Amino acid sequence: MDNFRWDVALAVLGLVVPIIAALYEFVFVGRKRLGYRVQMDTIATDEVHSAYGGALQRLEHDNGSRLRDPSFVLLRFENNGATHVDESDYAVPEGDKVGIRVLFPGRRVAGMVVTELSNEHLRPSFEGDSGLEVRDGAILLPKIPMNRGTHYKVLAALERENDEPRPPGTEFAPPKVVGAVKGGVGSGDIPETRSRTGTSLPTIALICFLAAVIVTQLGISLASDDTTAPLDCATGHLTLTGSTAFAPVLEQAADAYRDTCPEAEITVATSGSAQGLAALDRAGRDHKDGAPATLAFSDGPKEEGYPILLPRPVALSLFTLVANEEAGVQDLSLAQIRRIFDGTHTNWTELGGADLPIRLVSRHDDSGTRRTFQRQVLDGRREPASTSDNCRDRDPGATDQVIRCERRTTADLLAAVADTPGAIGYAELGAATERDDLPLLRIDGHAAATEAADHGAYPFWETELAYTYGELPADSLAASFLRYLTNEVGRDIIRAHGHRPCTELQNPLLCQPE
Repeated sequence: MDNFRWDVALAVLGLVVPIIAALYEFVFVGRKRLGYRVQMDTIATDEVHSAYGGALQRLEHDNGSRLRDPSFVLLRFENNGATHVDESDYAVPEGDKVGIRVLFPGRRVAGMVVTELSNEHLRPSFEGDSGLEVRDGAILLPKIPMNRGTHYKVLAALERENDEPRPPGTEFAPPKVVGAVKGGVGSGDIPETRSRTGTSLPTIALICFLAAVIVTQLGISLASDDTTAPLDCATGHLTLTGSTAFAPVLEQAADAYRDTCPEAEITVATSGSAQGLAALDRAGRDHKDGAPATLAFSDGPKEEGYPILLPRPVALSLFTLVANEEAGVQDLSLAQIRRIFDGTHTNWTELGGADLPIRLVSRHDDSGTRRTFQRQVLDGRREPASTSDNCRDRDPGATDQVIRCERRTTADLLAAVADTPGAIGYAELGAATERDDLPLLRIDGHAAATEAADHGAYPFWETELAYTYGELPADSLAASFLRYLTNEVGRDIIRAHGHRPCTELQNPLLCQPE
């Protein structure tokens, strides 16, 4: 026990406990989750007579008869889970249009309206022959597709069900919501979401536990007398170039390496996979020993013409299609995507979206993300030429019906799609996820996820490769940084940005360069 590493044990414990808590919340409790809130349930009769009762004292049926003990109930239905809920997720027979039934014990429904939609894309689901109706004193709600965080509200006017008078001061039984979601909370029932004030006891306990772990680790660190530098630290200067999609990982990893090895200087200068490979090749040819202090990162394998550049798999990178919020689409098939980018589809109405012209926002030719998109999604076909500088207006002399523009970096592309009505583009998943104003599109029903790519269900991914000019000297800063990036700390950084280290894939062969 003399060699037992208490600091390591505490670090593992501090990591495992929050992971278990997160798994319980989002996996065991249920990723798909619908809930409801009773925001109002009040009786409309006087407790104290008011001269201002007005219409509230004259609530009546269409035939003129007055309601017995009228009351109002306002219900809010919401997706408070970790993922979207589709029509097929409701646990009802396939031909049943009704997804949720709301009963009012002791009362019957006299009138009902849907009063609030968190997003306009919910409206068509309530219109026409959707299944929205009042039947046998209950409210029947259709199977509404709901993205994470969306909600709608239902206001019902009710009356006492029987003729027996209600004793003063008694309340009606609360509404009863009948429905379930496949893969939802526990048995899948739709639970009532109860508001909380203050911090919950489990949260306080977890915070206290983590605080105790941190304080204990701090005490162990202060008591230890280890002032030696890590054995794998290297000195000198290193330039990281290549993929802009992978740049956030490189910047954080470079900062972390410098914190550990302060005598190392690392510069991140990314401008695209193709330009990075060309810069590495030039640096190698110009270096007197053929060992430049440069690493080039590429989304996918190099093109021909660089025989000396050697690849090293680092991570599986996920990419996603993004669309402007006004386009009104969430899911596209591979065939539809290819017809969009070859100019066959010109308006989103052709794909079930809004009446807006489709505008394409792409990356430049030297972008690894663009090469990945062409290879994995467009089946090897090249994108058409640019026809616009501002993504809105066609350049003079351009004849293509669809407007297409290009942007140099991932951030510029995402900004252009967000600012251009009807625009669609593509980007690295981590960068796209950071924007709240851009819907991420599913491909053939599959969202961008490592598990889907690992099993061949999601096509838009690529191996992130680190290229060196020939073999690296083992004691060089470049070799040390690569080891750092593919070991524990580097893998944590890679995962934090939405990528997956190659060593952690169920099918590691996906990461091998072709």
